[in-house]
Amino acid sequence: MSATSVKPVRIADRDLGPGLPAMIVAEIGINHNGDVNLAKKLVGAASGAGADAVKFQKRTVDVVYSPEELAHPRESPFGETNGALKHGLELGHDEYAELDRFCRSIGIAWFASCWDEASVDFIHEFDPPCYKVASASLTDDALLEHIRSKHRPVVLSTGMSSLEQIDHAVEILGGQNLVVMHTTSTYPSSLEELNLMAIPRLEERYRLPIGYSGHEVGLAPSFAAVVLGACLVERHITLDRAMWGSDQAASVEPQGFARLVRDVRAWESARGDGEKRVYESERPIMEKLRRVG
Repeated sequence: MSATSVKPVRIADRDLGPGLPAMIVAEIGINHNGDVNLAKKLVGAASGAGADAVKFQKRTVDVVYSPEELAHPRESPFGETNGALKHGLELGHDEYAELDRFCRSIGIAWFASCWDEASVDFIHEFDPPCYKVASASLTDDALLEHIRSKHRPVVLSTGMSSLEQIDHAVEILGGQNLVVMHTTSTYPSSLEELNLMAIPRLEERYRLPIGYSGHEVGLAPSFAAVVLGACLVERHITLDRAMWGSDQAASVEPQGFARLVRDVRAWESARGDGEKRVYESERPIMEKLRRVG
């Protein structure tokens, strides 16, 4: 399929699509452990590593989870139930306002995965450049419709989803201003289940920009995803993979994130346009070494 048949999507003042520089997003998610100061440190680390944007997660806990699930025993720094943990990990309006000011002060874009309609409205107050649909929310038609009503670009993760389910979600979202993210929803994901060749297949099927959300250990698959055509790459970031938290082990520390950014930018410089040519820099070597029969 020709790259020209895929219309770019504009997010945070940049176009995303085949042949264009990839957007690299540092997923902070809940790695801030409910601490706005830790969240700011993660934003700063992401910016220092060269990330183009950071992403958080927002939930209305009592809407997303059932009372039974919230009452389930689970030890954490916040208490002894799953509900205590989920509430403890959520940042409120004042914390997001502080994060918004901080991100703007250092010039990095931010957005969030919103798991329910109230969270979409909450984040909308901060004028996000796009909305992320988490893989777990792909089949929530009402949420997709509410997100689309905000008239912003949408980034759709497709972990644990069949093609038929993705087809339905794309139909609801309208197929405009939409980036479809290939992902595998295990933390961490095994290499054998990453299935990176789905990236060009999804581009062919939907004629939309395709991204990659990686949860594997290591950097090579995320780099390979860009080589295969991913226009947006998202990896979780942490200050220390040994920190407490469910997503830390599947995250990348700042120095690793910087290497990923470096390698992706090197590939984009080296990729070229595919037309074979003789460069002027080669001519002195050619004249010196080549024999003409």
